[in-house]
Amino acid sequence: MTRTISVGVDLKQQLKARAAHFRERMAAQGTLVVNLVSSPGAGKTQLLERTAVALGEHLSLAVLVGDLATNRDAERLAPYVPVRQLTTGGACHLEIPLVEAGFEQLENQRPDILFIENVGNLVCPASHDLGEHMRVVLLSVTEGDDKPGKYPKMYRTSDALVISKIDLLPYVPFDVSFAEQDARTIQPDLKTLSVSAVTGAGLDDWCQFLMQAHEQLKHGNATSHCN
Repeated sequence: MTRTISVGVDLKQQLKARAAHFRERMAAQGTLVVNLVSSPGAGKTQLLERTAVALGEHLSLAVLVGDLATNRDAERLAPYVPVRQLTTGGACHLEIPLVEAGFEQLENQRPDILFIENVGNLVCPASHDLGEHMRVVLLSVTEGDDKPGKYPKMYRTSDALVISKIDLLPYVPFDVSFAEQDARTIQPDLKTLSVSAVTGAGLDDWCQFLMQAHEQLKHGNATSHCN
């Protein structure tokens, strides 16, 4: 015998409300929240290392790192920025309650930019608002240039595309123009950048993009496609 019990609570709506409140709270204190999403191994942690070094003299940064297990990425970032590891215990994405709890444990709770390094996955994280002002999807050249069309929701809900590991372009079949065009077919307003965290190519443009986004936040012009 099957019984249906109505609890009368919209859990998804509650999470959306909490994310909206977190976003407003961060904006009010001048903190730009950037949600970094990608497949596993696209280079999020290494990009954050280089970003911390390049921007450290201009803006204060903090990072929340999401992984299924271990605190290895947090250990890598600890010499550069205040960081907390968010371990999901098997879940394929982060959710706002874990982000809120991690933020409260940070040493600097008023950074200019708070990065959320999401779990490596192009599917589940696309459906979860973490209270970010900007969602940035990384696409490594080693993954292939056809990923935007294969994972449209992630690109449709993102504000910027960073093509990473461009130092490997001579060795892999990856067409940057095709990948950008494919992504803009899904999200016409998508900002696109290309970087190499190894050589530093494109890093200045990436940092300038972040500084401009922070300035826009301070003037009340920050937007996000994540909703």
